[in-house]
Amino acid sequence: MSLIWFLIIGGLAGWLAGLIMKGKGFGVLANIGIGIVGSVIGGVLFGVLGLAVKSMVGELVTATVGAVLLLAVVNKIKQG
Repeated sequence: MSLIWFLIIGGLAGWLAGLIMKGKGFGVLANIGIGIVGSVIGGVLFGVLGLAVKSMVGELVTATVGAVLLLAVVNKIKQG
């Protein structure tokens, strides 16, 4: 995947995760960062589960799932 698509998928995944977890996004750069880290987490998780992604939509889902997990862990740590 090209860098531009990677950043677009990361931004969308971060924005979607922000909507899912707290009702709004975090800003463009934060969304991209959350989405990129989320795509790594989601990729590892999906790999462990034996799931393969073969489309852009699948990549977006994978990144969003990872980003939601990332935000859930961060929220849990912040709470105490």
